[in-house]
Amino acid sequence: MKKGIRLFTFLLLALLITISNRGMAQQNAATPRDGQHDFDFHFGTWKTHVSRLLHPLTGSTTWTEYEGISIVRKVWNGRASTLELQVDGPAGHLEGVGLRLYNPESHQWSLNWANGSQGVMTQPMIGEFKDGSGVFFDQENFSGRAIFTRNGFYNITPTSSRFEQAYSADGGKTWEVNWIMTFTRVPDEPGNVH
Repeated sequence: MKKGIRLFTFLLLALLITISNRGMAQQNAATPRDGQHDFDFHFGTWKTHVSRLLHPLTGSTTWTEYEGISIVRKVWNGRASTLELQVDGPAGHLEGVGLRLYNPESHQWSLNWANGSQGVMTQPMIGEFKDGSGVFFDQENFSGRAIFTRNGFYNITPTSSRFEQAYSADGGKTWEVNWIMTFTRVPDEPGNVH
């Protein structure tokens, strides 16, 4: 009888531990990661190389190259940042400004962009960082049709990173990369603003 009570007590204890561990695992899985400093890697001044596909979603394989500088500044202690881009190449001069905003409720970022020729903010892209990369999406109109757009930050190190933009005209089944930026950190100099 005592062996039966001990076995029952042991099984009951094992069951309670299993239920408790599952509950803790579910609670931890449900708690979103605080990503408010995800863009801290990007503060500073960067030598920026841009590759741009001239005619996206047409089957074109003609790219043009640009070289220039990007300056990324911290706002709200890192929960936001601005990016200023100025590059030149055979196809001309490009400039733009980006505003990244962290939403503490959704634990996601919005990427907002305006180019210097239009001076209007585009539709924000929404996403987050996982496993060392940041990926962001939106749906927009391009040449009269609805497409998906994906932006991503990859290969992030203290001195470099890679940004890619891609379009999908088939609901996300396939993607065509049309804009690549590689960033190489400019060593700190007097006057660099972080």
